[in-house]
Amino acid sequence: MTIPVDLPKENRAADDRLRLLIERVERLEEEKKGLSDDIRDVYNEAKAVGYDVKIMRQIVRIRKMKPDDRREMDMLLDTYKCSLGID
Repeated sequence: MTIPVDLPKENRAADDRLRLLIERVERLEEEKKGLSDDIRDVYNEAKAVGYDVKIMRQIVRIRKMKPDDRREMDMLLDTYKCSLGID
């Protein structure tokens, strides 16, 4: 990108900073895509050896939760299941 010479110096600096920020976002997006591909590969490997990927994803989601939030979710799930006669 060429910056016109007639722009004030402060505008050129802002343009340079914007360009650098955009480039950082683009690099991070590429890294994110690479990580997503790696995660997908791990799930595919797990599926190939017989694991249930849907359950694995649930376990990963549960492990991210705080213990109190997990207990609350379990209690609510049990309450709802009992109300619906599922257990």
